[in-house]
Amino acid sequence: MLGSSAGEVDDAVQETMLRAYQHLERYDPDRAALSTWVHTIATNVCLDLLRSARRRALPWDLGPAATDGAFGVPLPSTHWVEPMANSWLSHIADPAELAARRETIRLAFVAALQWLPPRQRAVLVLRDVLVFSAAEAAQILDCSVAAANSALQRARATLAEHRPTPTDVPDPADAAQQKLLEEYVDAFEAHDIDRLIGLLADDVRSGMPPFAWWLDGPHSIGAAMAAGAEACAEDRLLPGATANGCLTLGQYRPDSDGVLRPFALLVLELRGNKVVEILTFLGWGERFAEFGLPQGLETRSS
Repeated sequence: MLGSSAGEVDDAVQETMLRAYQHLERYDPDRAALSTWVHTIATNVCLDLLRSARRRALPWDLGPAATDGAFGVPLPSTHWVEPMANSWLSHIADPAELAARRETIRLAFVAALQWLPPRQRAVLVLRDVLVFSAAEAAQILDCSVAAANSALQRARATLAEHRPTPTDVPDPADAAQQKLLEEYVDAFEAHDIDRLIGLLADDVRSGMPPFAWWLDGPHSIGAAMAAGAEACAEDRLLPGATANGCLTLGQYRPDSDGVLRPFALLVLELRGNKVVEILTFLGWGERFAEFGLPQGLETRSS
């Protein structure tokens, strides 16, 4: 619903539980299941937060691909759909359910949701993600079943225009995926541009929040990497926990003392043993722990 970082989501969860505790005497089990009642509170918390919020996006939602290296002005964090670690999905044991949940938490899917007005977003999440019935969704949104179904139809029509293309489900046990990730890390750290280009899909795109600047196609991305080779000369990449159903890499860069410090969080999507999307979230050092990434690395000489 929110498309924001784990911190804001945690605040919304806390507010939901606080409101539920404060109004527990109002809960009537004859009128609704406990889950429906709590989801009503959670939905209203999200709707309150979204009333004054702008649509969050990914770089390619904000304009055409860049034609030069001018990044422009960085945009505030409130502009961006932000990644969240998948650790909260660890309780799901069914592979089919896990795959379905992964599809509805992908950054691209969450970005597509942002095109919907808040109440349409709510009904679509309630029906198509959380699988509430039409009657339950109507009860949560305090409207008629007909109104809920009408909002759902409009939401699905809008989402169909912005629905992301399919990608592979990240699987730590998939040898091909792990080999591709290792090759990407090796090529990046060796500044082997030709090898990097060979790992990218023909329709790959790469963005770098907080800048709206983004690149389309392997050769544009390769040219940018070649131009930035000096700045990245001593950078290292370290695999992190999955986020929004995507693979992650922590990018580390030496500070003035030569210590490798967090520089950016990379979120990668794969398709057909190629990298199809790269999002590089700059300045995410304080959030590295969420993805199981350390705050510093030893240099290779150490």
